[in-house]
Amino acid sequence: MTDQFAVVTVTYSSGDYLKSFLDTLAHATEADPRVVIADNGSDDGAPEAAERDYPRVTLLHTGANLGYGGAINRAVALVDPAVEFIVVANPDVAWGPGSLDDLLAAAGRWPRAGALGPLIREPDGSVYPSARQVPRLVSGTGHALLGAVWKNNPFTRAYLDEDNDAERPVGWLSGSCLLLRRAAFDAIDGFDEGYFMFMEDVDLGDRLARAGWQNIFVPTAEVLHTKGHAASKNPELMLPAHHRSAYKFQADRNPGALRAPLRWGLRAGLALRSRVAVRLARRELDRAAAQGGNQ
Repeated sequence: MTDQFAVVTVTYSSGDYLKSFLDTLAHATEADPRVVIADNGSDDGAPEAAERDYPRVTLLHTGANLGYGGAINRAVALVDPAVEFIVVANPDVAWGPGSLDDLLAAAGRWPRAGALGPLIREPDGSVYPSARQVPRLVSGTGHALLGAVWKNNPFTRAYLDEDNDAERPVGWLSGSCLLLRRAAFDAIDGFDEGYFMFMEDVDLGDRLARAGWQNIFVPTAEVLHTKGHAASKNPELMLPAHHRSAYKFQADRNPGALRAPLRWGLRAGLALRSRVAVRLARRELDRAAAQGGNQ
């Protein structure tokens, strides 16, 4: 009998988070799904331990750091095409009780759902805005320029779409935890591997919608994203990567010679914003380190 769903995750020295991921998975569903770990070059032994200690785990060594989307695509390729749903999640997710079964039940209510995502909580219990609207050129630029200095601006309010109570269609869902209908994922050829990190989930949700599928937010399903945001710890690498992905997303949707000046302006503006963002983030980290040393 073919499983209804399989779980795939990507590791890169994820440590103890991977064990928590697998242990809490047992409480997320009454099923016993296969788990495929795509490892992008861990040196901590955690993926090998998982394959040894958990009977339903399969470890795939990708052979290089392919990024998130590329590694997910490799893992999904190992799953029987007859499996109806693929769960894609970061290894630093801890599953809430019944969360996967809640997502599967919602998939039955939304037959055109290509992706379904849970409510995601931060380690402090706050809700992460995981269900958002797609950033178009004007709205995305408005959010990028104003979000840090005027948090309640209309562009950011519309983009974050912070209704955490209603099960509803949204523009895109956080790639940290998704239930994907395999037919929809295959129809759009999975993740765009041109994104090494950041924005691959925005791109996926937008392409699903363009292909006639829905992205559904399911707040009755809850997970905890335990690790936090790496961008705040290594801004010199993470913030420029985020801005490069933001440029690719908008450039892909504004092709052609007539829009070349627009793309040039966008590239220059994002490069400037990236430099400013890195400088501010580094200043905050240095201030925090100094305060910690003085305590």
